[in-house]
Amino acid sequence: MKMKRLIPAVVISAAILAGGMWNKALATPSTTYWTPAVSDVQPYGVLHLGIDNYFTVAKRSNSADLPTDVGLTIGVLPYDKIQLEIGIDWFEPSTDPLYFNAKLGTPEGALFEGSPAINLGIFNAGADSKTSDGDGRTDFNIVDLIVGKTLPANLGRVHVGVYQGKKTVLVDKNGSKENTGFMVGYDKGFMPAKDDKGEYSKWVVAADYASGDNAIGGGG
Repeated sequence: MKMKRLIPAVVISAAILAGGMWNKALATPSTTYWTPAVSDVQPYGVLHLGIDNYFTVAKRSNSADLPTDVGLTIGVLPYDKIQLEIGIDWFEPSTDPLYFNAKLGTPEGALFEGSPAINLGIFNAGADSKTSDGDGRTDFNIVDLIVGKTLPANLGRVHVGVYQGKKTVLVDKNGSKENTGFMVGYDKGFMPAKDDKGEYSKWVVAADYASGDNAIGGGG
């Protein structure tokens, strides 16, 4: 997985949305589905191109669907026990489309035998920080801490964590501070296969959720 290669990925996602998510979207590092509640970090030198298109299900909205996210992520540390990815996201249509993200993590078993995966990341680091009251700004600067573990008997993986964003920007629909919360994620791979780059699953069932009556609260 240390060969330089470009991996195109198209994800068309049906999201069950909550809170103020109708008017903002999140810049995505490696994610489960909607949130970065996953212990995966992009391998060193591997460039990942992702195109995420989210839309609501059985939910009326007075605004347009969430903008399409075109993101580019790459792993930048050549180590097995500590990994780092950095990325940019471009949302269109959007007034201020540019966001940044990064994630530093250790895989399962890296710290000691049986240790969980631990990740520290930042996402929704938008380029617009001009206005003082937070209206229209995109510098949410959300920091998250995620712990992940594979369940026994090949039952998949579970990830849990907390997040905190800038209190003047990550607010509810009334403009009140709503900048902290928790995230959970689950994934399970099916139909294992192998190629010259290693083992992988042909199909994956995934679900996640972020709490909060704010721009990222919700899941799928």
